[in-house]
Amino acid sequence: MIIDEFDGVFTFKNKNTTLGFVRFNNNGEVEYIFVNPIFRKKGLAKKLLELVKNKTGKSIILQKPISPLGEKLLKSVNKD
Repeated sequence: MIIDEFDGVFTFKNKNTTLGFVRFNNNGEVEYIFVNPIFRKKGLAKKLLELVKNKTGKSIILQKPISPLGEKLLKSVNKD
C-alpha cells in the first residue's frame, strides 16, 4: 500500500486504484473521508484518521453533516 500526503489530504492507494482518502485541516477537523467499498471493513478509515491525529496533534472532529456511518466510525475511534 502506498500512502500519499498532499495539501491536507492523505491517500491510500495501490498500483491499481485508490483505496481511500481523508481531507482535513490543521485543527484536526475532517472534511471528508472515503474508503473504496471493496476495501471497507479492513481498518483503513481508522488508519486514515490516526494519520490525521498524528499529523495535527489534535482530537478528530468530523465536520457536519455526519452520516450514520461517520458517527459509527467516530465512536469507534474515540473509544480507543
